Parts: sequence; structure tokens; C-alpha cells
Amino acid sequence: IMQINRLADVKEYEAKGHVDMKGFRLQGFEASDAENFWVGLSYFLPGGGTTHTATVIEKVYVGVEGELTIITDQDEDIIRPMDSVYLKPNEGRSIINRTNKIATILVVMPYPPKD
Repeated sequence: IMQINRLADVKEYEAKGHVDMKGFRLQGFEASDAENFWVGLSYFLPGGGTTHTATVIEKVYVGVEGELTIITDQDEDIIRPMDSVYLKPNEGRSIINRTNKIATILVVMPYPPKD
């Protein structure tokens, strides 16, 4: 059965290591019955970002609005609307909004491994 979530109805979630960011689950976890992945929408205020960390799961970011700088252990680059970046498991990364506009990305990730 198709599950549609309206942006006006999705719930905010807290993301550890994120500063001046509001995240919303669009699919997965409590938002839908997605079994293998979840999708989030993240709004980063000017100067907002994440700590530089690595996780054991792969992730994809898709630029929606504005510009965000993605910094890995080897590189740094900017994603803009409809750009996307794939990060491998255990790849260290941080995100920062170095502009004076709100920046938005879609986040696509598998669920964390179960202990």
C-alpha cells in the first residue's frame, strides 16, 4: 500500500552532532513502513553543520536548496541543488553551511545495524 507523507505532517527528529539544523523524517522509522532505508529532510541555518564523524553505514545527500560544504578526510566540495554525494561506510565527514542562506538536503540512509 502506497504511503504518502505530507511535509506539513512529518515530525522533527534530533540528530546527534548537528548544530543549527532541523531534521524531518520523510520516510522510514516512525514515518512509514520502509524496511531497508529511511529518508530525511535537513535544513541547515547559516553557520550550521555537523561534527566530523564516521558511521558504519553508507549515506547519500541530495542538494535541494542553497549550498553546503561536505568535508571528508580526503576532500572538500560544495553541493548545490540536485547535486548528490555518496559516502562509504566508515568515511569521515562533516557538513557546514558557509553561506548566509538556509541550505536544504535530502538524506538517504539504511537503518543502523542492530546490536
